[in-house]
Amino acid sequence: MAGLVAPQETRRTRRPRVRSRRRRPAELFGCRIDRLSMEATLRRCEELIAAGEGVQHIAINAAKVVAMHKDHELREIVESCDLISADGQSVVWASRLLGDPLPERVAGIDLMYELLALSQRMGYRVYFLGATEDVLRQAVANVEELYPGIQIVGARDGYFDDDEGAAVADAVRAASPDVLFVAMPSPKKEYWLARYGRETGVPFSMGVGGSVDILAGHTRRAPKSMQKLGLEWAYRLMQEPRRLFRRYLVGNARFFGIVVRDFFGRNRPAI
Repeated sequence: MAGLVAPQETRRTRRPRVRSRRRRPAELFGCRIDRLSMEATLRRCEELIAAGEGVQHIAINAAKVVAMHKDHELREIVESCDLISADGQSVVWASRLLGDPLPERVAGIDLMYELLALSQRMGYRVYFLGATEDVLRQAVANVEELYPGIQIVGARDGYFDDDEGAAVADAVRAASPDVLFVAMPSPKKEYWLARYGRETGVPFSMGVGGSVDILAGHTRRAPKSMQKLGLEWAYRLMQEPRRLFRRYLVGNARFFGIVVRDFFGRNRPAI
């Protein structure tokens, strides 16, 4: 499989966000995060789908914060998104420490389930892009069982070369979905959506990463008690220690350093 799209190819011009009456977003780690609960986020998603302007949701966790500080192109992509949620509990805790509190965690996987239920009720057409063929097949079967009557208009695995990106976008457009779930790893999903999201013609796109693996039953989610304690990362690390060791242990340490730096930067006495 070819490498990721080169960063310079993903830059896009920022456009006005779809307006909605809502609270001022939090400004954390040099990033804007919408100050919305899960319920309010879902209402916002419904507004964006109805507007039909081709917008993107992005979820911010500790790993994404660290990546954004190293990858300026990724930061630009995040800044251009129309809806930005706090996916990680650590981000919510940090927001309180930094004096710009977010109401609650809006986990990407939970929002995905809420959007699937909303799609079932509203008749939205859904497309899945990413994961392996086997995982995707099982995930789609499980969705159809959990949400009878839901319209899944297409599914395609995420194993394609960069030069196939435009053809994949054309296939998504041909299916005419209202909601696109992109189950590719970060930052590949962000790069792909930045380059081809508008070409798909989908009103609302959302990166869901490994959530489809959980939906398919190939990966287990942490118990509720661990989620509330902000230890969902530790549960995932126990399942895939070799793959996730550096991401979580090293990444979490770097995130802590960013929070400490921002804390002292905000509380530095004026001269």
